[in-house]
Amino acid sequence: MKIIPGEIKTAQLHGFLLGAVGPRPICFASTVDAEGRPNLSPFSFFNVFGSKPPILIFSPARRVRDNTIKHTLENIYATKEVVINIVNYAMVQQTSLASCEYPAGVNEFEKAGFTALPSAMVKPFRVAESPAQLECKVLQVIETGKEGGAANLIICEMLCMHLNDEVLDANGVIDPHKIDLVARMGGDYYCRASGDAVFKVPKPNLNLGIGIDALPERIRSSKVLTGNHLGILGNSTSLPVVGTPLYDDRLRDILRKYEQDALAREFALHEYARELLDAGAVDKAWGVLLGGE
Repeated sequence: MKIIPGEIKTAQLHGFLLGAVGPRPICFASTVDAEGRPNLSPFSFFNVFGSKPPILIFSPARRVRDNTIKHTLENIYATKEVVINIVNYAMVQQTSLASCEYPAGVNEFEKAGFTALPSAMVKPFRVAESPAQLECKVLQVIETGKEGGAANLIICEMLCMHLNDEVLDANGVIDPHKIDLVARMGGDYYCRASGDAVFKVPKPNLNLGIGIDALPERIRSSKVLTGNHLGILGNSTSLPVVGTPLYDDRLRDILRKYEQDALAREFALHEYARELLDAGAVDKAWGVLLGGE
């Protein structure tokens, strides 16, 4: 399927983009209008773009159906301030309720049942239920167009962060399972970033991985190992040298059982290595792959 913007309706393209680009973190934006009346609304066109200075950008896009702009954007133009409240699972249903298009002046804190806290450095209120609240000044608004669906990139500098101590681990670092974040997918779908959905991928950093192209051909062309498995092996800083044989009952059984069948032996070894890689036992997987020659 090939999609060219302009050849399909904007609403349909919007749906494809949101379904394909995700999960997206949620900016729960608290603003006030020129009269000081609060507004609260979530946006999933959002991310962090720097730490010195700490820069965040979100976009209240122009409505596709009627090309109007949202109260959040109007308030941003009026006051140049915003609090970005981070959304976790415990508050996701209330956050969705706050996205209703209430008339100007309606207090979404009250409609959605959130507790408004005074901010330290800006006028908009913070959401007490949010695990992280970022007080920001607006540096710039970039309008990307004037038609329905056009983005309005609000570039913010964070002045102050409020962080709930309960989401920290023993080392003072945010624990992904404690903060229990949610993110937007396409349509009505969300995802929850905790539990089994959270996994680690070691960063190469300054230690260069050997790369998949450096793996022995019989491993690189495996019918059992996936691209993810090859990526784990390719992230090793050197190709291990197997000297002392790996003493492992299952490995010995495979070698004994398939002594006369090289293809079956390789398949069984790769299946065993796949299980070890899935369990995080990279060194042992290397021992099986190289020690079964």
